[in-house]
Amino acid sequence: MKRGIKKGQVSLEFLLVFGVMLVLLLYSVRNVTFNESSPSTETLRIQVSLEEKNLANAISTTISQVYSQGPGAKATSYVKLTYLRDSQMITKALKVVDPKIFITYGNYTYEGNGTYVTVTGTGAVPVLEGGNKNVFWSRAMYQAVLYSNQSVWSPRGSITLGSTTAYGIEVSPEELPPTLKIVVEWNPGSPERESWNFDPDKGELRININPGG
Repeated sequence: MKRGIKKGQVSLEFLLVFGVMLVLLLYSVRNVTFNESSPSTETLRIQVSLEEKNLANAISTTISQVYSQGPGAKATSYVKLTYLRDSQMITKALKVVDPKIFITYGNYTYEGNGTYVTVTGTGAVPVLEGGNKNVFWSRAMYQAVLYSNQSVWSPRGSITLGSTTAYGIEVSPEELPPTLKIVVEWNPGSPERESWNFDPDKGELRININPGG
């Protein structure tokens, strides 16, 4: 004899399964929505930060390669950019309005000299240390402090680090190419003895270093 199943029991089990599925659906929607404090917002912030650090590393590595080879040396490298090219992603990740990408070069306390990369804009407060760090630095062999020299940078911007005004290149995310070309030269005969120039049409960052100049 077949055992029957009560209608009320079926309804209760159905409602329980439906409730669990609804909770999972709501969590899934929240997880892919860029709400403040949601997992996706934190993941996006980490991705932006990693790309800033990667950009700083690529520039410093290329500068070190040229510096180690001596006068007349030239090196080219490429770095892929995704998050730093999207103003909306940066705003959602960092809560910065009208973001710009800022690049400069100089000393970092007693650690040596190297490349700085950060995001500027309304609401941006530079933080160099700790879990909320948003200024990323990568050491290079070339010993120079350039952030105090306004004439080095094109297009030029500035940020305030403590009591110091630091000058550097400042560009809109949309001006950056999917793959940034970094060209570094040690050309003692260049009329621009020390220069950092970003060309949005070519998607190229061109740097001339001038050790001892």
